[in-house]
Amino acid sequence: MNTKLVKIEDTKQIKDEELAEAAQILRDGGLVAFPTETVYGLGANALDETAAKKIYAAKGRPSDNPLIAHISCLEELEPLVAYIPEAGRKLAEAFWPGPLTMVFPKSDIVPYGTTGGLDTVAVRMPSDPVANRLIKLAGVPVAAPSANTSGRPSPTTAQHVWQDMEGKIEMILDGGPVGIGVESTIVDVSGDVPTLLRPGAITMEMLRETVGQVEIDPAIQAPPSADLRPKAPGMKYRHYAPHADLQLVEGETGKVVETINELVKEKLVEAKKSV
Repeated sequence: MNTKLVKIEDTKQIKDEELAEAAQILRDGGLVAFPTETVYGLGANALDETAAKKIYAAKGRPSDNPLIAHISCLEELEPLVAYIPEAGRKLAEAFWPGPLTMVFPKSDIVPYGTTGGLDTVAVRMPSDPVANRLIKLAGVPVAAPSANTSGRPSPTTAQHVWQDMEGKIEMILDGGPVGIGVESTIVDVSGDVPTLLRPGAITMEMLRETVGQVEIDPAIQAPPSADLRPKAPGMKYRHYAPHADLQLVEGETGKVVETINELVKEKLVEAKKSV
């Protein structure tokens, strides 16, 4: 497969014709990587189970790991969910569009291939202008986990996506570096009390200021086990794992800083020699 790289010249004045081909690819069941305000996402039609399977294949992602459905406006939420709890409405008013994902009871139109077999669906409304306009033009909710090989660090530039996804997907939209670089906060609003499933840019303090009581999923504070597994997308398996050596430095602060500086100098020298 030939992967097409499309540069968005001005993200503040996006032209629909720049995104028209990408929107068509999504409608046709293909894969498009695009920027969001958090990380680059790997998009497919969230209502197309076959398209969702393509995401899992391209990423090497286990199929029981839920995908997040991205929408462009609040009106696009209602068809995807069985109902919208009051906490969900308050959080949407406060933080959408933005780096917040909420987990709702799903409606029948959302396939289990998108939700990882769960009766809930994770939904987010990105504020990035490229992402938001692309979803609007596609006319379908867009399932979009991070656009990287599963287990690797999430991509913050189109070049990062190219390294992992070239030859596996139809198109990459280059909207420049993303702003946040950490994936969205995830809150489950399907129960009686909102529950934080994944920390992110929207903090616990911000959530509690908006809806009051918010619990923390015990699974994000302990290693996964047979009886305690994270419900959030991207939290069940190994994540953010770069291919790099790890060196642990212990001791007094001054000596630790001095040692780290020496290690950095050594790496810089090695890098210059390899050029």
